Amino acid sequence: MTEDIIKVKDLIVAYDEKPAIWHLNMTLQKNSITAIVGPNGAGKSTLIKSIMQLIKPVSGEIQINGSKSKKALKDVAYVPQKGEVNWEFPTTVLDVVLMGRYVHKGWIKRPNKNDHKIAMSALREMKMEAFRNRQISELSGGQRQRVFLARAICQDADIYIMDEPLQGIDITTEKLIIKTIKSLQQEGKTFLVVHHNLDTVKEYFDHVIIMNKTIFAGGKISEVWTEENIDKAYNEVSAVR
Repeated sequence: MTEDIIKVKDLIVAYDEKPAIWHLNMTLQKNSITAIVGPNGAGKSTLIKSIMQLIKPVSGEIQINGSKSKKALKDVAYVPQKGEVNWEFPTTVLDVVLMGRYVHKGWIKRPNKNDHKIAMSALREMKMEAFRNRQISELSGGQRQRVFLARAICQDADIYIMDEPLQGIDITTEKLIIKTIKSLQQEGKTFLVVHHNLDTVKEYFDHVIIMNKTIFAGGKISEVWTEENIDKAYNEVSAVR
């Protein structure tokens, strides 16, 4: 029996009174690796920012593990788009990864030896241990994305929400990220990933949400990843203006 770990009901989000998401309903199945795909301006990032309570919807309901409380976000690790991060901020790779531990400690308590051990393990997993004392401003795009996934791993969350983690990175890093995601799935973790490359959806994911301001199809890849559903989302003019 499947279990829905995130539920979104009748979500409406607008920017300057212009709808970005319209009457959207979706569920995220526990222990799945789910892609969110859709054309530019489809509301993909808006959807995950709504789930993360980074923006306030006009209306609708979002539940994480059956709860609407902000406390439920403790179970979620968030990897934002690279463009939303201030990469010039003077901090090291290790300090960034250790930020994943603050959800367990609060911002006042300093990381202890165990936190450092967990952080170093995450860096080793992402093959970034040798860069632990490097300033993040000195890293390449692929290295930065590895660091942010290491931070998410360090948090040891149940759910990982990632916004375009494979955008603009080298193929070696892309394969490492997918290998890591699939390994974490074997440990019972759940992933919701905004993804841009339609050619790799079937290879990388087991579930997919196809959207353009609302959901056109959602479910197992084998059931909903069809040319008809893709064409509807990418080529039909949305009814939302």
